[in-house]
Amino acid sequence: MGGAEWAVKQGYGWEEDLERIEENGKMEGDASKVSSKAIERGMDQIGTLGSGNHYLEIQVVKPENIVDKEIAKRMGIFPNQVVVMFHCGSRGFGHQVATDYLNVFLEVMESKYGIKILDRELACAPFQSKEGQDYFTAMKCGINMSFANRQVILHRIRECFSKVMGQSAESMEMNCVYDVAHNTAKLEEHDVNGKRQQVLVHRKGATRAFGPGREEVPKIYRDIGQPVIIGGSMETGSYLLVGTEKGMKETFGSTAHGSGRTMSRTRARQLYRGDSLQRDMEKRGIYVRTTSFAGLAEEAGSAYKDIDEVIDAVHKAGISSKVCKFVPVGNVKG
Repeated sequence: MGGAEWAVKQGYGWEEDLERIEENGKMEGDASKVSSKAIERGMDQIGTLGSGNHYLEIQVVKPENIVDKEIAKRMGIFPNQVVVMFHCGSRGFGHQVATDYLNVFLEVMESKYGIKILDRELACAPFQSKEGQDYFTAMKCGINMSFANRQVILHRIRECFSKVMGQSAESMEMNCVYDVAHNTAKLEEHDVNGKRQQVLVHRKGATRAFGPGREEVPKIYRDIGQPVIIGGSMETGSYLLVGTEKGMKETFGSTAHGSGRTMSRTRARQLYRGDSLQRDMEKRGIYVRTTSFAGLAEEAGSAYKDIDEVIDAVHKAGISSKVCKFVPVGNVKG
């Protein structure tokens, strides 16, 4: 129910973190719409990355990779800085919420609402129906779970760096730049055919990228636009961008989610060996810790599109604007 706000109140973070999180780290969910099984699955996973394309990286800001020096400075980014970036979500909790409501929709979709589909995985219900509203409310709990999860991880990162470096996280200026959610559905106001309308924007494999002036953007960034984080592969790097006015007009304030895969996970495991990949990356100065070599093989850089080309595309299209690129030196796979 409380999201990152709950985590900070429990001592996992700083009060100022909340103003650097989408939705200030909390949406109005209703736990009564969530199954006990979802809660059981999620309870032990708070503060964990998970598998697949989820990661935690230690990265470096090379001077030549800062594109917009002024905005980078506003976000606390400077040349030769070490940054930490991580990508994860609501873990088994969110997955169970979706599974639960998939079954609910399958029961009522055709009999109650006359909706027929070819793929059971696309089960649905009208947004204003009881089932639709129950799911929308439960999904907000999933978003809160992801905010809490990432907030606890942020706290643990600060603890680890403080222990190793022998300094406080505050003295090392380990401030949160931004926490942006992926895979959400939100009611937002946008201009549609010249009229201001409330619409349900579903970003799956997409990132919110609101431009300057939107009240949803934290005050500290409102005049420059929302920070946008787009991950690449563990071999190539990731980007920090900012939302644009053009993006508000053309894409409901949305941009890419990541570089995107070029091959299936199965194909990647056939082509690459995780242990060989780990040794090769270490020779190039990228140290990797993983719980599974098979999982590591799935995430080989060649299994993904060129992140520079992807970012050039969204930048030239004007739907988000480059601030800087981060180059990995250490990677942890969940």
